Amino acid sequence: MKRRDFLKTGSKAVAAVAGFSIVPSTVLGRSLGHIAPSDKVDLAVVGIGNRGAQIINSLHQTGLANIVALCDTDMGAPHTLDIMEKFPNVPRFQDFRRMFDRMSQGFDAVCVGTPDFSHFPVTMLSMAMGKHVFVEKPMGRTFYEVELMTKSAKRHRVVTQMGNQGHSEGNYFQFKEWVKAGIIKDVTAITAHMNSRRRWHGWDTSITRFPEGESIPQTLDWDGWLSQAQHRNYHKDFINGQWRCWYDFGMGALGDWGAHIIDTAHRFLDLGLPYEIDPVRLDGHNGFFFPMSTTLDFKFPARNDMPPVTITWYDGLDNFPELPEGHGGSELDPNIPPPSDGELQPMRLNPGKIIYSKELTFKGGSHGSTLSIIPSEKHQEMLSRLPEVPRSPSNHFANFLLACKGEEESRSPFDIAGPLSQVFCLGVLAQRLGTKIVFDRDSRQIINNPTANELLAGPMPRKGWEEFYTM
Repeated sequence: MKRRDFLKTGSKAVAAVAGFSIVPSTVLGRSLGHIAPSDKVDLAVVGIGNRGAQIINSLHQTGLANIVALCDTDMGAPHTLDIMEKFPNVPRFQDFRRMFDRMSQGFDAVCVGTPDFSHFPVTMLSMAMGKHVFVEKPMGRTFYEVELMTKSAKRHRVVTQMGNQGHSEGNYFQFKEWVKAGIIKDVTAITAHMNSRRRWHGWDTSITRFPEGESIPQTLDWDGWLSQAQHRNYHKDFINGQWRCWYDFGMGALGDWGAHIIDTAHRFLDLGLPYEIDPVRLDGHNGFFFPMSTTLDFKFPARNDMPPVTITWYDGLDNFPELPEGHGGSELDPNIPPPSDGELQPMRLNPGKIIYSKELTFKGGSHGSTLSIIPSEKHQEMLSRLPEVPRSPSNHFANFLLACKGEEESRSPFDIAGPLSQVFCLGVLAQRLGTKIVFDRDSRQIINNPTANELLAGPMPRKGWEEFYTM
C-alpha cells in the first residue's frame, strides 16, 4: 500500500492491516514483512550523516542487510558524502515521505538516525506502513510521542529496536544473570554519572532568545529538517549534532548517555516510571538549552518484594558523585564507541554507575561494560559464587536484523525502551522548568505543575505534520 493511499483510507487501513495479522506470515510473504532466513533485510536509511552514518555502517557490516534507499534532509553536505559515495547506486531522497511514496514496496525495514525530535514522524510512518524500525536513542523527545510510538509498535506488530548497544553486550547478560542468582538484590540507590564536555559548555547562559537566523545552505531542506517542530530560523548551531543542546530539538546529556548507563538497572530491577524527579543542582539554568551541570534525583517506588530506589544523575565538568570506599576510580572502556564529533577523552571519572544494595555495592561503566563488586577484595571473596555469564549471540545491529528475519527477538524493543525513554523525558522537563516533578504513575500525569503536564505532549505539531499523531 502506498503511503498516500494509507493516509486516505485512515482507520480502514489500520483495520485492514490488523485483519491480515491473524494470517501466518509465511502465507503473507515478503511484501507484508516476512523474510525468508536465506534473504537479507532490505533496509532504507533516514539520516545518513554523523551518528546516522555510524549506524548504517554497523548494520551493513553484519552482512545481513541490503542498503536500498538513502534519505537525508542535507544530501551533499560534507557529513553525508561518505555514505553517498559508499552506496553510489542506491536511490536518494531528501524527504522520507517521498521515499515512502516512491518505493515503499522496495524495503522491509527502516533505520532512523535523525536528531532526537525527528525520530517520531519517520518511525510512526514506518510502523504504519508495516516496516520494522531501528531508531537511535532516545526514542523521542516528548513523553507523549514515546507513548504513541510504543502503542503503534504493538498495534502494527513490527520488529522494533532502540539503538542501545549495551543491551546486546556483556552488561546486559551479566546484570540479568546476577539478578536471577540473587547477587544483585535489594537495591536502594544508584548514581549515574556522565561528566564529559558537552557541546553547550561555555555558552552564554543569560540568553533570552534564539540566535538570529542565517542563510540556509543550498544542500539543506530546512523545512524538512524541522519536520513537526515549531519553526525556527536556520542557524548553524541547530544542526550537525548541535541540536542536542536545545530543548526544542534534543535531550541533552541525559537523553544521550542515560540509556547507555541506566538501561540494565531499569530493565532488570523493573523500575518503570518514577513518581518524583527532583532537580538538586542546575548550574547555568535557562529556558533554551541545557544546564552546565545537572544533578537529578529520580525516585521509584517499591515493586513487589523490591525496595524503593533513587537514581541520582550527574552531568557537568565539575559535578561528580561521592565515591564509595574501595571504588578505585574508573577506566575508559575501549568498547565504548566515540561520539560522532571526535574521541571521548579519559577523565577523572568516566561515564558509569554505582549501585548500592543493602548488602553489596557495585560499580560499572557505560554501554556494555560489566559490573564489579567493590571493594575488589569483596569481589574476589565472592568469585566462586558468581554465575557464569552467557556470551551474546549477536551484537545489537545483528540482533535487530535477525529479529526482522524471525531468527531472534529484539532485545531493546519499544515496550522496553519506551518506558526508559520516558524516564529521560520526565528528567528533561525537570531540567527545563527548574522545578520538582511529581508524577502519578497510574494516570500518567504530572500532578504538581500544570505547565509541566502540558509539556508531556509538547507543542502542537506544525501544519502539515499532524497526520503522524494519528497513525
